[in-house]
Amino acid sequence: MAKRRIRRVFTEEFKAKAVKQCTMGERGISGVARALDLSASALRAWVKQAKVDAGEGAPGELTTEERAELSRFGRENRQLKQDRDILEAAATFFAK
Repeated sequence: MAKRRIRRVFTEEFKAKAVKQCTMGERGISGVARALDLSASALRAWVKQAKVDAGEGAPGELTTEERAELSRFGRENRQLKQDRDILEAAATFFAK
C-alpha cells in the first residue's frame, strides 16, 4: 500500500519562488518538483494560477483575489442562512 503524504501548507513566498524556477526555464516542472519535494501536479497548479493572476489565463478563470472573495462570500452566506434559521425558529416559538 502506498504511504500517504501529510498535507503540507506552503507560504506564498515559497510558491512564488517555485513558480519562478519553472518559468525561468532552468528546469521543467517535474525537475523543480523533485528538487523541492513537491508533487508535480501541485506545482503545475501553482504555475497555472500564477499565469491567471498575471492576466495570461483563459477567459473566465478566477484570480487568487477573486477566489478568496468568493470563499469569503460563501462563508458569509452560510452564516446569514444560519442566522435566518435561528430567527425563524425564535419567531415560531414566540408566536405560539
